[in-house]
Amino acid sequence: MTLLTTVFAAIISTVVWYRGAPKSVMQVGILCWIYWGASIMWLVDAVFEYAELHEKYFTPSPSDMLNDLYLGLSVVALGLVIWIVVLLIKDPKGVVKAALFKKKN
Repeated sequence: MTLLTTVFAAIISTVVWYRGAPKSVMQVGILCWIYWGASIMWLVDAVFEYAELHEKYFTPSPSDMLNDLYLGLSVVALGLVIWIVVLLIKDPKGVVKAALFKKKN
């Protein structure tokens, strides 16, 4: 489930990035790299787990699947948090700078 969750997030973020390319004002490319990196990490994990469990790998218990889903969603949420922090630091539209240096009347 972790692999599926991150692959779907990577595909969705890639489609969003591609639709906005070449401008990419919102830095969605960073989000793509985060999710594709996580997907590769979970793919390697799945290969090693399959090498250890063989055919039992394809029959996980429902609680294991639920735990993996929560872990996958946590990774997706962490990727979004990192992306938002990068957006706030780079401030491509100047919104944060305008809010910080706004003059009071």
